[in-house]
Amino acid sequence: MSLYLLLNLASFSIPFLYSFEKRMHYIQWWKEVFISIVIVATFFIIWDIIFTMDGVWGFNEDYLIGITIFSLPIEEWLFFICIPYASIFIHYAFQYFFPKTHVPVKISNIITISLAVLLFIVAIVNFDKAYTLYNYIILSSVLFYSFFTKNKQLPIFYITFLIILIPFFIVNGILTGSFIEEPVVWYNNSENLGIRIGTIPIEDAGYAFTMLFGSILIIEKFKKSSLFFNKHKTRV
Repeated sequence: MSLYLLLNLASFSIPFLYSFEKRMHYIQWWKEVFISIVIVATFFIIWDIIFTMDGVWGFNEDYLIGITIFSLPIEEWLFFICIPYASIFIHYAFQYFFPKTHVPVKISNIITISLAVLLFIVAIVNFDKAYTLYNYIILSSVLFYSFFTKNKQLPIFYITFLIILIPFFIVNGILTGSFIEEPVVWYNNSENLGIRIGTIPIEDAGYAFTMLFGSILIIEKFKKSSLFFNKHKTRV
């Protein structure tokens, strides 16, 4: 088993097993969660294929099993399923066990609009850096959308994202070269700001925020729609 595949499966396995926990019973929402993850993953995989072909980032074959689809190793495809599932589970588990804990709405709005404006400016100033430009343009768009639609999940996500960042830094740290001889995933620094948290490009945090919160936006839409709605489900 490759190191990258092992990280994917380890990240996914424990949240998946706890999805059957009787009180929260998170597994009841499996359709909404998995379909939302697949929708968001499709967007990010297309983005990933283009950036891999353009040399914005790439993969070290020494840490892979060798199966590639559209220029991406199979481990990278699984990343967009395993990591979002584990991270979104953390978000909803926190929300279930601490239902009254969230950032006050006024403070959340200040954070949201400040981040959206700042990231948009950073993106425009770094027009020649592909990862920075597209990453921050998309993230700032998500934040502007959430601000103007008064999204109720965002004040909670600001807290859960800080929790998610702990396993994120461990897994992504290993992928980008922490604790191992060479990175599993390498980045072309001419396409990003060159600012790293340990071995992780700072843009990765924004990339993760967009991917995870994008899935939560769609999950909440599905929960409210008649497509999957079941009145007997327990709200999580």
